[in-house]
Formats: sequence, C-alpha cells, structure tokens
Amino acid sequence: MTDPVLITFDRVWKSYGQGEARVHALAGVNLAIRRSEFVAIMGPSGSGKSTAMNIIGCLDTPTAGTYSFMGLDAGRLDRNRRAMLRNLYIGFVFQGYNLLPRTTAAENVELPLIYRGVPAAERRALAMKALAEVGLVGREHHTPAELSGGQQQRVAIARAIVTRPTLLVADEPTGNLDTARTHEIMELLTRLNRELGLTIAMVTHEPDVAEYAGRTIRFLDGHVASDIRHMEEAQP
Repeated sequence: MTDPVLITFDRVWKSYGQGEARVHALAGVNLAIRRSEFVAIMGPSGSGKSTAMNIIGCLDTPTAGTYSFMGLDAGRLDRNRRAMLRNLYIGFVFQGYNLLPRTTAAENVELPLIYRGVPAAERRALAMKALAEVGLVGREHHTPAELSGGQQQRVAIARAIVTRPTLLVADEPTGNLDTARTHEIMELLTRLNRELGLTIAMVTHEPDVAEYAGRTIRFLDGHVASDIRHMEEAQP
C-alpha cells in the first residue's frame, strides 16, 4: 500500500531582492514527498537546496506557489502557526549538535518536552526511551564534553525524535564526523526511518551519505535537476 503524500511543492518560487538585483533561489519547483520516505537533497552552493529545506521545515515560506505539509497550506500560515506546526510535527538535526554544554544527555533530550509542558517524571521516561533507541544506554547522565562527536549527534537525534515527529529535517547531519561515525549515524537514521516510519528529508553534499536514502533529489539553479529512487524503501 502506497503511503500518503506528506509534502507538496506546487510551482514554488522563492525570490530575494528587488528589481535587477532580484534573485530566484527557487524557480517554479514541483515536488512531492510521501510519508515514511527517506530523501536526500543535494546540489552545489546556490542551487536552492537549502532554501527548499527551509520551506520543508516551515522555517521559511514561498514567494509564490503553494507549499503543503500534512494537507495544510503551510506557506500561508503566519509565523506563530508555522512555529506551532514545527513544534508538533517536525524534528531537526544539524551539523553542529546544538546541545546545552552544562546539562546531561537526558536533560538535553527533555528540552522539547519541557516546552510542551510534559510533567517531569514522564519527560525523564520519554528521554530515557529515546536515548535507548539511539544506542546510548548508560550515557544518559554524561554531559556533551564527556561524549564523542558521534555520541553527541545521537543525543541530538534522540532530542529530535522524543516528541515522535512526523518529519525529521537533517541538515548535513554527518558533516562534523569521521567516516566510521558517519556510517554509524546513517545506519541509525535508516533504522529509525524503517522502524518508526519516520519521514526524513536530509541535506548532504556527500554521495556516500546520500546512498543511505531511498531517493535523491538534486537541485541546480533553483530547479530540480534530477529525482532518483535508489531502492525500494522498507516499510515500517
């Protein structure tokens, strides 16, 4: 059974500047991503991939055209409603781990739950479960300085999935890691995609990282230059 469409770009434009200085970061992009897909987004600097990712994550809106997320015209929501959409349905993982340095792994993972007003005992239980899911049992009370780069990124992933988002946006998630840790993180994301049915949209410039995804969308000059499915994605 085919999963429903989660994300749709319908003739999406994103432009900056005025007059002769006007630049079109996206130029009439059409795109659809289904639930449970693992999509890699690639392209050279200035290709439009980062702009597309910002719109996918409800961090930005189109200048023209329609961006739909979960059936909502997200591009026309005001800032507060887009923030609510992000908080409820989207998790983020970045190249920099963005962990609070003086707090433990468990406390870092609890942060999104604090913003939601989840009671303390329930927060801790959910954080422990998320840390177990990313392979960090026994590291819950370590601070970031006591963890390796790969472990810090696992904490960041646990923090992103603790609220059980519909979509995970990953921006160069292995950019600060060596080859061995890169493959560990990509295997983890692949497993989460498969076991949780988590939709993942990942920006990367590394072809070997993109191969972990079931589909690669390559941007060039504000357009989708290619859209290739590598394999039949596992269903949760």
